[in-house]
Amino acid sequence: MPFIFDSCWQGRKANVMISDHKDGQMISDIIKHFGIGSIRGSSSKGALKVFLSAIKSINNGVDVVITPDGPRGPRHSISDGSVTIAQKTGVNVVVLSYKASKFWQFNSWDKMILPKPFSKLTYYISSEFSLEGLNIQEAKNLIVKKFDEVDSII
Repeated sequence: MPFIFDSCWQGRKANVMISDHKDGQMISDIIKHFGIGSIRGSSSKGALKVFLSAIKSINNGVDVVITPDGPRGPRHSISDGSVTIAQKTGVNVVVLSYKASKFWQFNSWDKMILPKPFSKLTYYISSEFSLEGLNIQEAKNLIVKKFDEVDSII
């Protein structure tokens, strides 16, 4: 994802929400090489700190990248926190996704994939959309709908 962010939003800064777990440190170290920062924590550990850091980043003109199903899932669900951050700051949301022609799939709750070398990656970026005026459930349903549209395209 750092490649797509850099090619589509050149010159913009971003912070990615990443778990405080040791696996999260590896991801944080890798994205740092691409000039992307991190906000460390999760809904179960340091939730208020993460929430306030995300709002501060957005208020300072830095994009915040969130994996919407949170640290524990369930897979492909949308966390309340991601919706609340967007609504509190009034920013629009963009859905990013990709598929790989060849990959390894981890035996994890989220079925994370790691593209194999030389596989073809297909990226999709939605147009911006607003969550303004929607309650939490309506906003979550809209984000799920946008992800479903992505799945039908790529």
